Amino acid sequence: MPGANERALEKAKGLPADTLILDLEDAVAPEAKEAARESIRAAVKAGGYGHREIVVRMNGLDTDWGQSDLKMAVEAGADAILAPKVIDGGDIDRLDDAMSRAGAPDTMGLWVMIEMPKAILNIQDIAEAVGRTRLTTFVMGTNDLAKEYRARMTPDRLAFQTALGLSIAAARAYDIIAIDGVYNDIKNEDGLIAECEQGRDMGFDGKTLIHPSQLAAANRIFAPSPHDVEHAKAVIDAFADPENAGKGVLKVNGKMTELLHLDEARRTVAMDEAIREFED
Repeated sequence: MPGANERALEKAKGLPADTLILDLEDAVAPEAKEAARESIRAAVKAGGYGHREIVVRMNGLDTDWGQSDLKMAVEAGADAILAPKVIDGGDIDRLDDAMSRAGAPDTMGLWVMIEMPKAILNIQDIAEAVGRTRLTTFVMGTNDLAKEYRARMTPDRLAFQTALGLSIAAARAYDIIAIDGVYNDIKNEDGLIAECEQGRDMGFDGKTLIHPSQLAAANRIFAPSPHDVEHAKAVIDAFADPENAGKGVLKVNGKMTELLHLDEARRTVAMDEAIREFED
């Protein structure tokens, strides 16, 4: 949500989104950044966003606005900051240190945009910072990657498969949340659905969206289906059955099921329960 658009900030309180990214970077013109910062400060302090996680996308620390953006996000009580254009683990350390100096609590998350070629080359170095910093989440910046790669945005996202795949691998290796990039064509629902399906198939945890009309498709695709939840509960019940104690492999609904499937089943049920709690 553009920080300069107070109407959008208010409307966001009723959107069926898990997280709201209140933007001070790309969506805000240089001459409007200070006013947008104050609008976001007021909105976050006023609250009213319910269960929605509030993330402030700041400008880079090396810009004229970055330090002030970060300080405002901490003082206003945002759940996390989202930092653009990181390129290595040193950037994560500097951001974490800046958060500490601004008085951020340990519970405040650090999200980072993965959108520069050097970030892809250094993705493991970035991910390794999770153990010593507040880093929790990668957000793929596919628009900036397209610009930096000089690549075309094709429906199959061929130019970005390596970047997306390496980022997912690093996120899974270091237990980091990975959010897919935006889909730009607001009126093309079929294209949005296809890209959401692709992102879900690759293993992304969710997708960043630029318009409320995109929410329904993304929520449906990234949420476990009723069939998935039913099967997950059957897997959990099967391994909990005393008759199966000590067994590492079972047949559930006609499928060979191992202990690794039990972990995935528990995650599926937990996600379904979280979604139902949000909807309530």
